[in-house]
Amino acid sequence: MGSATVAEERWGKQGGLTEVYERNAAGAVRLAYLITSDPDLAQDIAQEAFARVAGRFRHLRFPEAFDAYLRRTVVNLCNSHFRHERVVRTTLEREAAEASNRTVEGPDLGLRDQLWAALLRLPVRQRTAVVLRYYEDQSDGQIAEAMRCSRSAARSLVSHGVETLRTAMGSEER
Repeated sequence: MGSATVAEERWGKQGGLTEVYERNAAGAVRLAYLITSDPDLAQDIAQEAFARVAGRFRHLRFPEAFDAYLRRTVVNLCNSHFRHERVVRTTLEREAAEASNRTVEGPDLGLRDQLWAALLRLPVRQRTAVVLRYYEDQSDGQIAEAMRCSRSAARSLVSHGVETLRTAMGSEER
């Protein structure tokens, strides 16, 4: 084994990666659980830590201290998780505070009721054209097709309907 590294020789003696994992996984999960108190998160952190340390095993200064490297990696990943959670929590709290400082006026229910009443007073074809334009966001061509009329007739129905609504709403506000 002239070209084998110390790590490769150690892996070979111990039965490889499977044996190292079996020997260290439960302890890594237990450590992560005791720090995070979340069993699923502990599993994730332990697996991530093992993958990171095993991926660098060839380059470890002291391969026989794999468990110490793994333990340190678990602690670092737990700390990283809590830092991330703190940043997220701070951001959410700041956004909630900003949102509560904004004054958002609710809809004017009286005005809505007036508009509804005025809309119901429109002739059916004008009401249909206005609803298709502003509620369904349809084009002149789509309104004309739905109402089986020309584009100019559709434009005219919308225009007359809107003008009637403006007049009705203007006179009711006074």
